[in-house]
Amino acid sequence: MKFTIYQESRAGSRPNNQDRVAYSYTREALLMVVADGMGGHLYGEIAAQIAVQYIIEAFQRNAQPLLRDELMFLSRSLSNAHNAILDYAFDKGLPEAPRTTIVACVVQNSVAFWAHAGDSRLYLVRRGRAIAQTRDHSRLQLMLDQGLITEEEAARHPARNRIFSCLGGSHSPQIEFSSPMPLFANDLIVMCSDGVWGNLPNDEIAHQMGEADILKVSPRLLDEAQHTGGETCDNLSMLSMRWHEDYADGLPASISTATMPVDSVTTQMEGFARGRAPDAANLSDNEIEQAIQEINQAIKKYSRFDPGR
Repeated sequence: MKFTIYQESRAGSRPNNQDRVAYSYTREALLMVVADGMGGHLYGEIAAQIAVQYIIEAFQRNAQPLLRDELMFLSRSLSNAHNAILDYAFDKGLPEAPRTTIVACVVQNSVAFWAHAGDSRLYLVRRGRAIAQTRDHSRLQLMLDQGLITEEEAARHPARNRIFSCLGGSHSPQIEFSSPMPLFANDLIVMCSDGVWGNLPNDEIAHQMGEADILKVSPRLLDEAQHTGGETCDNLSMLSMRWHEDYADGLPASISTATMPVDSVTTQMEGFARGRAPDAANLSDNEIEQAIQEINQAIKKYSRFDPGR
């Protein structure tokens, strides 16, 4: 495999960053995940952390170096992440489990597979045009589909953040899966939370990133979205990946897995306490450390269920 990848998560104008973004790869498989936590005082970001961390660890266990069944892996890992969030809420005695959106993508053998719940998005861009895009699990999207509102009205509609599918919460998630999508040289996968796409014009991501250097244009798009969001800007997270054919040697900043040992895995994940304002929610170091321990306990229970086997 050969690819170039960029990830960044920002708090925007919020005191806490409840988004999580991560990627992990072996010599022959790549996983990318974006989650947008929902809920007050720490719990939304815990839901997002549990989801992303569980899915990443499941990939590390099962990609050796390939996953046996990509869609089965996505189905089981997302479902088990949902159950781990419910267990965390039960152990903490919470009246309702915290929630998080999720979008996860696996690439192996130059074919992409993805799954999502909620309104964090994935775009597959080819020659400057989005040829595939996830469909938001939101009340707003249903109203658009039914012709009740226009795209212009949707941009400022009060129900724009109401979603009907997520991990956690009181209902089982409605997880939507893609068909296998072959990737060609220079194809681009962009995954982002609604703090990014919600503050950019339609088709802006595909238009600006189509043939551009993603290491330069990705932070510029985040800057634009944050500026548009202004004083009420939500958390912003983006993961962009440019796919290269094997013969495209010498591309600057690209990642080649050709020399990786078969049994090795490399992961990049934003830390739990990163992206928080110094006085965010008045959480002490001890409270954050305790939250990390509780997250690991919630994940450990489900780690014996190997999604790829």
